Amino acid sequence: MKKQVHVYYSGRVQGVGFRFSAEDIARQLNVTGWAKNLHDEKVEIVAEAEEEVLKSFLEEINKTFSRYIADSEVEWLPATGKFRDLEINQ
Repeated sequence: MKKQVHVYYSGRVQGVGFRFSAEDIARQLNVTGWAKNLHDEKVEIVAEAEEEVLKSFLEEINKTFSRYIADSEVEWLPATGKFRDLEINQ
């Protein structure tokens, strides 16, 4: 069953290729949604896929950027099905 995960990452997560790496990881795992930088220097990601795939997606992001992520706020929601890929928003 598909789910949605809504995540706010804080720390030194802007200017290190975070969103573009998330996009690459999402493509590899067939995860859809979007990622964007926020004015408060956080990165926000909304992603949809099967729950186990999303867990792998989050694990890979955390592994890749562990030295940059200070904290993350994660919320699990029902999937909307409205995304085609993971887009980078401004």
